[in-house]
Amino acid sequence: MSTTFTLDTATSRANPTPAPMKRLTVPAIQRRKADGRTAEPLVMLTAYTARQAQLLDAHCDMLLVGDSLGQVIYGLPSTLSVTLDMMIAHGAAVVRGSYHSLVLVDMPFGAYEASPQQAFASASRIMAETGAAGVKLEGGTAIAETIAFLSQRGIPVMGHIGLTPQAVNALGGYGARGKSEAEHAKILADARAVADAGAFGLVIEGVMEDIAIAVTDSVSIPVIGIGASVHCDGQVLVTEDMLGMFDRVPRFVKRFDDIAGVIDRAAQTYAADVRARAFPTDDQVYRPKK
Repeated sequence: MSTTFTLDTATSRANPTPAPMKRLTVPAIQRRKADGRTAEPLVMLTAYTARQAQLLDAHCDMLLVGDSLGQVIYGLPSTLSVTLDMMIAHGAAVVRGSYHSLVLVDMPFGAYEASPQQAFASASRIMAETGAAGVKLEGGTAIAETIAFLSQRGIPVMGHIGLTPQAVNALGGYGARGKSEAEHAKILADARAVADAGAFGLVIEGVMEDIAIAVTDSVSIPVIGIGASVHCDGQVLVTEDMLGMFDRVPRFVKRFDDIAGVIDRAAQTYAADVRARAFPTDDQVYRPKK
């Protein structure tokens, strides 16, 4: 019997609790795509904390500890300032807070581009220090050698092509990719190179829909879309975007709730109660028992 870490919500502390390991595995995710199609689309959301992972876990097949945490958690202008230590800290928290979902951790900018050896050093740290099932990295044909190097050494890799946020400066912004025939061909070539290199899955982001369909149909590995197509083998969103935590809503996001509004109203009510001395009440203070 294996053990995993579960979160004791009564104390908000992570405690090692013996439990049968029932996590989805990389082979299980791969098997969801059979004969070129996925009958039930794969569900992926981002997670950055143990409690967030705990709430999302039952509903997802995969949880991605995305380098989007740079913007979502730390208020940075892009993902480029995210460090390996940041990804490891949040990755470990998400693994502790989850039980069912396969957890992947983004490789941050600068942690893998120099050489396959650098990528292995970074990825092995992530795997050892977080307990995650694999890593995700951006790039196509240029990074295929690195994907092969990692895969051959036992590190599962999910690729990421199309709009790649770590290359935002080179791309000239966050606009959709694939509007020209040359770019269409490059993205398709990137997908095939990533799949041929041994990646077990692929995220395709911010591309024209016909490209997303062509990529999904042309590779045997699951293709997870974000700003791509419903035809993909699964979908991923930044959880905070999906929950309505921010005012700006990217075109490819559907808000499934208004959590920002819920928090604003709760904080307003709390502030009013404090100022009116209506909180705390007898129910929230300690007094000697009679």
